[in-house]
Amino acid sequence: MADRLFNVGKIVNTHGIKGEVKVVRITDFEERFQVGQELYFVGKENGTPIKLVVDGHRLHKNFDLLHFKQYDSINDAEKLKEGMLKVKEDQLEPLDDGSYYYHEIIGCEVATVSGDKIGTVKEILSPGANDVWVIKQNGDKDVLIPYIDDVVKEVDVTNKSIIIEPMEGLLD
Repeated sequence: MADRLFNVGKIVNTHGIKGEVKVVRITDFEERFQVGQELYFVGKENGTPIKLVVDGHRLHKNFDLLHFKQYDSINDAEKLKEGMLKVKEDQLEPLDDGSYYYHEIIGCEVATVSGDKIGTVKEILSPGANDVWVIKQNGDKDVLIPYIDDVVKEVDVTNKSIIIEPMEGLLD
């Protein structure tokens, strides 16, 4: 069976002429982009993962700028544009209790404490202090649920189930 891969960043552009790429981070783990780390590139057209080794990293205007071994020019880096950077499942770090990977939350069924089914988590946004879970409802518009203790009461990733206590106006 092929290894499962998990997103840690999206390459949005090249940077300069020496092979650097501009990355939007999709991970909280700083060490993902350290020199020597192995990442897997998956392009838009070709879904075959390509192993890359980070040999340069710096921060620039809210982006991570990465350089990979053997990608030493803008022509090399150009091939990486719009692709995803991923890690293998065995590279995932253990999390503290009450913390979850996005892939564990996406796909969970969401219901209220009173048993009303709301929908399924389809996406997670990270706009600021806390994540916001986007819940797809059957036939209705999406619902945005803040991931805060006052709202999210129970998360069971094994059974793909989440129980919430909606604040007033949250489901209107």
